[in-house]
Amino acid sequence: PTCVAGGEIKNTIMMANSNKAHDGYLGDSVIGEWCNIGAGSSNSNIKNTAGDVKVWCEENQEYVLSDMKKAGILMGDFSRCAINTAFNTGTVIGTCCNIFGNDNLPKHLPSFSWGKENYILEKILIDIGRWMQMKKTVLTSPTIEMLIYLHQHIKSNKE
Repeated sequence: PTCVAGGEIKNTIMMANSNKAHDGYLGDSVIGEWCNIGAGSSNSNIKNTAGDVKVWCEENQEYVLSDMKKAGILMGDFSRCAINTAFNTGTVIGTCCNIFGNDNLPKHLPSFSWGKENYILEKILIDIGRWMQMKKTVLTSPTIEMLIYLHQHIKSNKE
């Protein structure tokens, strides 16, 4: 519900309230809730070698062979990217990421990333609230509590 979809989209699942409104390619991907794909952003969904794709495995903390020939983006809830972002085949993006910059992106962007830095929880909540206002909804206490829990849990696992 309330997704906005435009440009070239193929074999992709978009969860509620996410947007890819402009030109660019999104293929063989799964996009979480409340995500936004900036104008002109595209992903690769097949390696130039046509080989199997490796994807990030959070449990093992390493890339694992997926036995797939095609894999686009796996994007966690509340994540978004700037205009003209280019994603590699099999890119895994965590929850609450703000992706921008002209550098080559890694194939794994950990949850709560602000570019290559950490995304501060207070800023996350403000930004998510603004995105929700655009779809005429509000950030609720249960969602705030969930995000605080995830932020604390993921942060403590990294230390």
